[in-house]
Amino acid sequence: MPGGAQIIKCSQEDSQMNFKSIFAIVLLVGLCMVGYTSDAQVTERQDNKKAGAGERFCPVHPSDEELAEMERDFSEKKDELRKVQMENVTGDTIDVYFHVVTSTSGAGAVSGTRITQQMNILNAAYAGTGYSFNLVFTETVANNSWYTGCYGSAGNQMKNALHRGSANDLNVYTCSPSGGILGYATFPSSYSSQPGLDGVVLLHSSLPGGNAAPYNLGDTATHEVGHWMGLYHTFQGGCARNASTGGDQVSDTPAEKSPAYGCPSGRDTCRNIAGLDPTENFMDYTDDACMFEFSSGQDSRMDAQYTAYRYNK
Repeated sequence: MPGGAQIIKCSQEDSQMNFKSIFAIVLLVGLCMVGYTSDAQVTERQDNKKAGAGERFCPVHPSDEELAEMERDFSEKKDELRKVQMENVTGDTIDVYFHVVTSTSGAGAVSGTRITQQMNILNAAYAGTGYSFNLVFTETVANNSWYTGCYGSAGNQMKNALHRGSANDLNVYTCSPSGGILGYATFPSSYSSQPGLDGVVLLHSSLPGGNAAPYNLGDTATHEVGHWMGLYHTFQGGCARNASTGGDQVSDTPAEKSPAYGCPSGRDTCRNIAGLDPTENFMDYTDDACMFEFSSGQDSRMDAQYTAYRYNK
């Protein structure tokens, strides 16, 4: 197996660098964009220098131009579905392939109990959306290069080697990405050009029972799967007035100028636009314990993105 990987166990199938440089890499190897339409990735990162110790930070963020290109492609896909009178699906059972990547000494190991707890958190978070997640496969793979290099070229090698299933199957990888990254994900539009890179990568200690407090209750996975389902951050586009002029393309998430950290109350960074910041939303940057909802508009966007890019693909 590439990189000297050693599969330790498998269960049966029942159970930055500056902003511009990051996007240059995405274009070449193709969380938040493609160069564009189909090679997008999103990262969530803890960066002590930029965001303060223990705070989420996303160094990869779509520019207005990149977002516009993604949304143009999405609009074309929706038009194609309308022509064949295909309605959006409103839910599905998504099979999950869970890959635990460790060092050869066993660092980063994740127990079956913690994986089950993570699946429970994920299902609880998405319970109101119509989507559920069914764990069908787990494996533990020991590879030093993949374990600490799972964001970047080694991460691409890891995913291409281990990826299973098709567009509507979720591949989750746990490891210890460099630079304090909590996790990253691909957008649905990435699948057609690079299916082997599709999925979600998580810092192993962000799973329930890990030591990445306050991000160790399992909602890093919830957040990243939100990207995998087609959602942007709630603060995407800053104080955009509506979905058509930027923002997160969801009309019922109030505009938010910048990410929120901790557990703020009554935060209002776009005072000229009605609505307090959606700090309880899974797509903001607050602590796991303080995020607990998706909006109705986000649910609808997930339906449309899933139908356009993942359903039966």
